[in-house]
Amino acid sequence: MWDKPQLLLWLANFLYALAAVLLMYALLFVVVHLPIFPLREVKVEGDMQHVTREQLKLIVSRHLQGNFFTVNLEQTRDAFQKLPWVRNVSVRRRWPDKLEVTVEEHRELARWGNIALVNTYGELFHAASDSELPVFYGPGDGVHEVAEHFGSYNALLQPTGMRVAQIALTPRRAWQIGTDKGMVIELGRDQPEARLTKFVGAYSKTLGAAGVTVAYADLRYPNGFAVRKPAATAGKGV
Repeated sequence: MWDKPQLLLWLANFLYALAAVLLMYALLFVVVHLPIFPLREVKVEGDMQHVTREQLKLIVSRHLQGNFFTVNLEQTRDAFQKLPWVRNVSVRRRWPDKLEVTVEEHRELARWGNIALVNTYGELFHAASDSELPVFYGPGDGVHEVAEHFGSYNALLQPTGMRVAQIALTPRRAWQIGTDKGMVIELGRDQPEARLTKFVGAYSKTLGAAGVTVAYADLRYPNGFAVRKPAATAGKGV
């Protein structure tokens, strides 16, 4: 090897280059950790109705460590993400001394039983709300499915002046809805929207037009539906 000057020259050049790279890395490491690049501003944006200024200040004071270059964006994002009403967070640096945080809040759509809230994306989240919200029930994999049907059922009920106050989906995918007027409507499994459409049309022209109060409606009949009045009045076919 020592009698091969070309190989020795290549090895020497490689070692010089490696030393230069390591030196540059060390210098860069020292420079970015100097206190000459402080974070002077953390700008938090987003349409926030539940996340408070105090919560944001607490996150900034506890979790934003380092300067402009060394602050960990992933850890910062995770810290904001842990707030109960926060659905999504994006964090980015803005030269020379700013951190921009964009917060997307959950928008509550309903309650999932008494254990969680459902947002407008059909996702569960855990937070406290004193709003008057409809209540959803169903299997664990049915949250998004129930949220999607909620909108269509509400739209179909609109001619009756009623709104959906409760939806229940069984593990066998049978549907039952309760309205804000106290009516329980049994939709069953097959073509629930089509059944509800027929019922609304008939109800608006007959029982609704006559001001008849209905406590329960069973739409699972092939050629009609059955209703029951309050106070244990006997049901009758329509």
